Amino acid sequence: MKKLILLSSLLVITNFIKAEIKPCISINTDNVQLVLKVKEDGRLYQTYLGEKLNDKVNLNNLYMPRGTVSSVCTNGNEIYPVMGTEDYFDPALEVRHSDGNPTSFLKYDSHTEKSIEGGKETIIFLKDYLYPVNVNIHYVAYPEEDIIKQWTEIFHDESEPILLNRYASSMLYLESDDYYLTEFSGNWAKEMHMSESPLTYGKKVIDSKLGTRTAMLTQPFFELSLGNPIQENSGETILGTLGWTGNFSFTFEVDNNNQLRIISGINPSASAYLLEKGEKFVTPEFIFTFSPEGVGQASRNFQKWALKHSLYKGEEDRLTLLNNWENTFFDFDEEKLTELFGEAKDLGVDMFLLDDGWFGNQYPRSGDNAGLGDWEVTNSKLPNGIPYLVKKAKDTGVEFGIWIEPEMVNPKSELAEQHPEWIFKIPDREPYYFRNQLVLDLTNPEVQDFVFGIVDTLMTNNPGLNYFKWDCNSPITNIYSQYLKDRQGNLYVDYVRGLYNVLDRIKEKYPDLEMMLCSGGGGRCDFEALKYFTEFWCSDNTDPIERLYIQWGFSQFMPSKSMCAHVTNWNKDASVKFRVDVAFPCKLGFDIDLKGMDKEDRQYCTNLVKEYNRLKPVIYSPDLYRLVSPYETKHCVLERVSETKDHAILAIYDMHPDFNEQLLPTRLQGLDPDAEYKIEEICLMPGEKSNFTFDGRVFSGDYLMKVGLNLIGGKDMDSHIVELTKI
Repeated sequence: MKKLILLSSLLVITNFIKAEIKPCISINTDNVQLVLKVKEDGRLYQTYLGEKLNDKVNLNNLYMPRGTVSSVCTNGNEIYPVMGTEDYFDPALEVRHSDGNPTSFLKYDSHTEKSIEGGKETIIFLKDYLYPVNVNIHYVAYPEEDIIKQWTEIFHDESEPILLNRYASSMLYLESDDYYLTEFSGNWAKEMHMSESPLTYGKKVIDSKLGTRTAMLTQPFFELSLGNPIQENSGETILGTLGWTGNFSFTFEVDNNNQLRIISGINPSASAYLLEKGEKFVTPEFIFTFSPEGVGQASRNFQKWALKHSLYKGEEDRLTLLNNWENTFFDFDEEKLTELFGEAKDLGVDMFLLDDGWFGNQYPRSGDNAGLGDWEVTNSKLPNGIPYLVKKAKDTGVEFGIWIEPEMVNPKSELAEQHPEWIFKIPDREPYYFRNQLVLDLTNPEVQDFVFGIVDTLMTNNPGLNYFKWDCNSPITNIYSQYLKDRQGNLYVDYVRGLYNVLDRIKEKYPDLEMMLCSGGGGRCDFEALKYFTEFWCSDNTDPIERLYIQWGFSQFMPSKSMCAHVTNWNKDASVKFRVDVAFPCKLGFDIDLKGMDKEDRQYCTNLVKEYNRLKPVIYSPDLYRLVSPYETKHCVLERVSETKDHAILAIYDMHPDFNEQLLPTRLQGLDPDAEYKIEEICLMPGEKSNFTFDGRVFSGDYLMKVGLNLIGGKDMDSHIVELTKI
């Protein structure tokens, strides 16, 4: 088995260690280790990344990378190389000092370690001994989840501002015969499409330059397999992502010695950042895991970590809901909505969600071309206002949630007329409108106050309101801030920071508020945003066949309870059962005309909501096993196993099977081999019985994992939900 070689090391310390000791620094989890070493030149290098080494290994003897001349590495394995040094490849940092000098040499000064909730933080202090520039590199290792995250802090004490042209969060190095990269891309309604390709000499860049709706074309995730194409259950695999709700960049560069370096961070394009004296530039968190057992184990690492340490209210319940959007679109009034409250109650969901179209008076929101920014209720539609709807929903027995898009504005709005200086717009140019709207300038504290006030006013006037769908339909266009003036290079970064300032205020004042992160579909899906949001909208595409691919992609990183999946009328050729079953393994919702269904379909939906509520503990388990891939077959099988291994759910989908296809048994995973499990198909249509020969029978975990069950079939768009119970 090949080892991945990177630069890193170990020392258990409580006090600062000075440079003359030339320490090794080890960042490790229960199963993963990253080793760094200070060498004779005083700079910090990576010497190992891979499976955790045992205590007998002398970390000072770890491999020194190719290209080493004496004690100075000339082949680019420095942990945070700066442009202008002897490194021949892309640097992590590019700084132009106030005197115009474009180079820094960062040397190790000291480091410290401390325990934090769930893990250990290591902080390494680097400094330039010629210029008063400092870089602190932070690592947090989560032992149980085998997750490591890294970020940097950059600050200086020069007399004038310095210019940061590049400022990576992380640089990692790997060494293998071959590298295979899986990226996630698409477009509106085509999110999270997976594609794999080999990496050869040169650079491959995955990035976004869209600002707000940053992941519309490219999602901020990657998977990397060493030696062989990526496999679900075998092979050395790294999964990585950036926690940043803005422009991001991953650069994969294979050098002339076939070493691979990975640079992760904010996209520096159009973002040369002017850093004032005493100001601290904090990069986003780069989060990664290493697995010697394929992508399946790596994604379980991510899901466990997210539930415990990242996703807002990650270990709490989620609300099922009925949304009105695809039922009414903009055409609704109080009578229609209150009828839907009753339908939500009869369906058995927890909440009714009012979508777009409830606001604006001078410019009523009857379409997407007006009213955005004017957050007062439309009197002609809803004469009794939101308080009436909240109370009416509560009286009916369901919670009430509401849609907002607070970062955006229509030119046809009172807000645009009253505060044109609050809007991104290039002087003396005709603006470009994406979806008939423009972006508010969240670099401006006044605009931050306004956006916070939208939520604050709704919550103050409606104490019973407990859920927001926060949308963001446009990328940043017309890229100019009147507030920033001569600091336009700071725009993309300061916008995201302004957004986080708003979300911090909301979280502090309304800690019980639950919110869905939406961006014209899955245009925002990063772990930093999900520190504020309980869930995210994967895609506007709810065609169940397409959704299987989208949800498969997001499941590589995201817990099920974070992935909103709604039952709609997309693809009416698919049965209601098939559409509902596809949404079942995620965070369930409905966005469909229930009255238009026949009696059996409606009863099925009601029955399934009851089963969903009963099975939430296993549906929300992080132990996901992807058994049959829609990318490799015309079927899809997913298995969720409880952390105690006493309960499991199989979600089985026959998509568009081939005629007379050879169908083999599917081997299960993650069970207790010594336990006995009762197998029962659930979620059947009213009056139907299972046609599985194994239904009601008992099998050992060992049998199920080594022999398997005949799960997939030959029917077009057919689905089954199967429950396994340890007896």
